[in-house]
Amino acid sequence: MLTAIPAIAVALFLVIEGGLVFALGLFVLGAVCLHELFAMYARAHPVRLAGFIALAGLLGAAAYGDQYQLLLVMVLALPLLFGLSLASPRPSVGGMAATLLGIYWIGLALAHAVLLRRLPHGDAIVIDVLVGTFLGDTGAYLGGRMFGRRPLAPSISPNKTVEGLAIGMVCAVLGVWIAGRYQEWLPGTHAIVLGLGVALAAPLGDLFESFVKREADTKDSGGLFGPHGGALDRLDAVLFTAVAGYYIWAGYVH
Repeated sequence: MLTAIPAIAVALFLVIEGGLVFALGLFVLGAVCLHELFAMYARAHPVRLAGFIALAGLLGAAAYGDQYQLLLVMVLALPLLFGLSLASPRPSVGGMAATLLGIYWIGLALAHAVLLRRLPHGDAIVIDVLVGTFLGDTGAYLGGRMFGRRPLAPSISPNKTVEGLAIGMVCAVLGVWIAGRYQEWLPGTHAIVLGLGVALAAPLGDLFESFVKREADTKDSGGLFGPHGGALDRLDAVLFTAVAGYYIWAGYVH
């Protein structure tokens, strides 16, 4: 609780402020996530500077441009990565691959969170997505502990169960729908569709990070959030739900 409550307060502050404050806050979080990923795969010698520059570029493009500028940054990231890799002491394809993983997985997802925040009612939708994500995560954990019998993906994450997944998905949909009842501009059907998107994307994000950690032979990505683990451990599902939330909500408002 001592770790979670301040983190929630900071998250709400960043979302409500929006604009440059939101983008800068996500840059700090994204840089920590990239640092954790690069530390897990240090043996591949990732090109850290290229990752941080690409993250800044993606967030800047999302904050002041649109999807065209976002695509432009992604295109420019590859030659930048290649050039900085050649200038590094140990250039390798493996290092570039680890760096690209961070750029696509972390940078692109956080850029979509900025794009989502800029949409009409984007601040409230970001909060809805976060509520659905974390309630789903909590429901999956508690449901798995109480009712879990059948392993979901034993080779990737042995503790996850089919029962926990189902309970977590229900909690995610209900969480977004209930949050939407306090937003008169959000129809119930829209809230349910948004909740379904969150419910489907969150477990994929969780399993994705579990696979990345398994391949790196590590339990937690870091220790930033104490018993909650690292930044990637806390944001793994959000890195998928933010993208899903953006395209669902953009489809409704455009």
